Amino acid sequence: MKTKELKISIIGAGAMGGSLARGLVTVGYAPELITVSNPSPGRLESLESLKVRTTCNNLEAVKDADIVVVAVKPWIMPQVAEQLSAAIGQHQQVVAIVAGIKGEDLQKMWQGVENLSIVMPNTAMSLAKSMTFIVNVCGVMNYAEDIFSLVGKVMCIEERLLGAATSLASCGIAYALRYVRAATEGGVELGFAASKAQDIVVGTMEGAAALLSRSGAHAEAEIDKVTTPGGLTIKGLNAMEQSGFSASVVAGLKASNK
Repeated sequence: MKTKELKISIIGAGAMGGSLARGLVTVGYAPELITVSNPSPGRLESLESLKVRTTCNNLEAVKDADIVVVAVKPWIMPQVAEQLSAAIGQHQQVVAIVAGIKGEDLQKMWQGVENLSIVMPNTAMSLAKSMTFIVNVCGVMNYAEDIFSLVGKVMCIEERLLGAATSLASCGIAYALRYVRAATEGGVELGFAASKAQDIVVGTMEGAAALLSRSGAHAEAEIDKVTTPGGLTIKGLNAMEQSGFSASVVAGLKASNK
């Protein structure tokens, strides 16, 4: 079956579930093939403009779906699994967007489900710019790879690396945005209006990301190109390091990995 012919059921219309639905429609996925389920209709209202199918009935949502994406809080996962496990057929693949639940525990929750994987994307799915990680729990996960590849980059990893991946990419969205906020505040102090300062910082980050997207690129090599001896850039970098810039980033990643 072709990727864009898969019937997708998304359980949960929160930040992750909603971002996935928006991202898929953004890249041209047929909205009639996407069903989003949520216990309260309020969150579904914001998705109505996408023309996707919506329901408050999880069992109705998973019927005939090829892939079921469960995007709920960890403490809600057991009751969703209990409700849906028996309704999942052999051909269907279940994807859990969840942090803090081990694969073996997830498999116990979803008893009888033959194709199960853990997926950790970020909210940039809505713009088809997510960095998504997939861990195979049991069976096959080809549908998950196909679908999430439409809304960004995908990397299949071992479960032991999932915490680190979450820190770098899912939590990492917040960390990158915190840099943007800090640099914007610095720009204001230097004389720019806040909106202009943010535009400058965002445009600069886009350029930095583009430089690193090239094959064989390395951050330090690109830094060296703009740090002339005795120049302004090296003075700024050294001042940041004296304030603990790199150490703070590493400490934050390690803290969120716990």
